[in-house]
Amino acid sequence: MESILVKHRTPLPPALPISLAFTPRTFGTIALRFVTSNPDNRLISKVLYKGDVFVFPEGLIHFQLNNPGVITIANAVFGSKPAISTDVLTKAFQVDKKVVDYLQSQF
Repeated sequence: MESILVKHRTPLPPALPISLAFTPRTFGTIALRFVTSNPDNRLISKVLYKGDVFVFPEGLIHFQLNNPGVITIANAVFGSKPAISTDVLTKAFQVDKKVVDYLQSQF
């Protein structure tokens, strides 16, 4: 599964499917990462420069660097509405229920 990197001069589609997220870069650089699904769990990395556009594949964990305060994995996992089941999170992260309760209370 690969991402799509398109130069700005290429016309963007008028609408992207709801299942995709895209990040246009208007200045500077930003490092983007996403993890493929099981069983590979491979980290894919791209650096965007001014004029680049990045399209994230559907449903994969993704995050950005070089942009303070924008890593939103924890927000999505521990702050979802409705909340992800504590049982699911304790098994996924292999931690005690109290740890999950605390993390969810922060979001």
